[in-house]
Amino acid sequence: MHRYLFAAILAALLVTPALAQDAPVQLRISLWVPPAHPLVPSTQAWAADIEKESGGTIKSVVFPSEQLGKAFDHYDMARDGIADLTYVNPGYQPGRFPIIAAGELPFLFADPHKGSQALDAWYRKYAPIEMKDTHFCLAFIHDPGTFHARKKILLPADVRGLKVRPAQGTIGELVTMLGGTNVQASAPEARDALERGVADAITFPWNSLFLFGIDKVVKYHMDVPLYTTTFVYVMNKARYDGMSAAQKKVIDDHCSNEWARKLTDPWSDFEAAGRGKMKAAAGHDVYALTPEQMAAWKTATAPLEQRWADAVRKTGQDPDKIMADLKATIAQYGAGL
Repeated sequence: MHRYLFAAILAALLVTPALAQDAPVQLRISLWVPPAHPLVPSTQAWAADIEKESGGTIKSVVFPSEQLGKAFDHYDMARDGIADLTYVNPGYQPGRFPIIAAGELPFLFADPHKGSQALDAWYRKYAPIEMKDTHFCLAFIHDPGTFHARKKILLPADVRGLKVRPAQGTIGELVTMLGGTNVQASAPEARDALERGVADAITFPWNSLFLFGIDKVVKYHMDVPLYTTTFVYVMNKARYDGMSAAQKKVIDDHCSNEWARKLTDPWSDFEAAGRGKMKAAAGHDVYALTPEQMAAWKTATAPLEQRWADAVRKTGQDPDKIMADLKATIAQYGAGL
């Protein structure tokens, strides 16, 4: 008995976990949303789990509120090592990432939880094509957003002459198609643009209107799941490549389809709650569309898919195959309208 016990103790002493031998890594994670945004605490929890699973060798500091750079610059910040891992809205740079822009098309997604998993599962095979100068982590969407404005927008024709801050490039194309003017402003800059009259309307998810103070400057809210915005977390390639095999596995395990949903579920729930909150808010008009009005919007937005296809074709990729893949994945996850 003593001989077996001694052998077991000796084996335990000889087998040292690989993670304990790894050089410590400190990650700078940059987000452009404020600390009150649900994505900040969920990212902190995600980073804490990475630290735990790495045996304490991968530590992180989360920098919210554009502390390390502007929202529009977050992809390049990861590429250039200004931050190690960043939260990116690809639609902030229209035309640069044409494949993932498929997820921006109107009336595709209904459920942000399943939708985040669907987008992530679909985009994993395409990220190495158009985001090859960073290490892709995961992709996700927010709860469907809509038009919020100083005047009631019922039909596509009502956008003509309006100055609109679009959520992403595809909605920007829609605004142009409908005779409106795009006002480029990141989420933290949006309230100021509306307050100063630089913009008349905005496309935004529901509860973030309150978070960014936009509810103070718009009154009318179209109650339809018009669009979603795609997001990614990407990592500096050199930082990832410099990790040990064990540390890379920890990162890979947290840059997964499961985490694409787990990380963003709190945000999805937060945004969905904003719709009811806005309905109860004094001085706000949250209005539904008639079937005829909805049909007019679907007709007006239909050309966007062809525009998207034209942009993808210029990169040498097959837009028909990519779109069929996306729609099949959305159906597989039960994430569509």
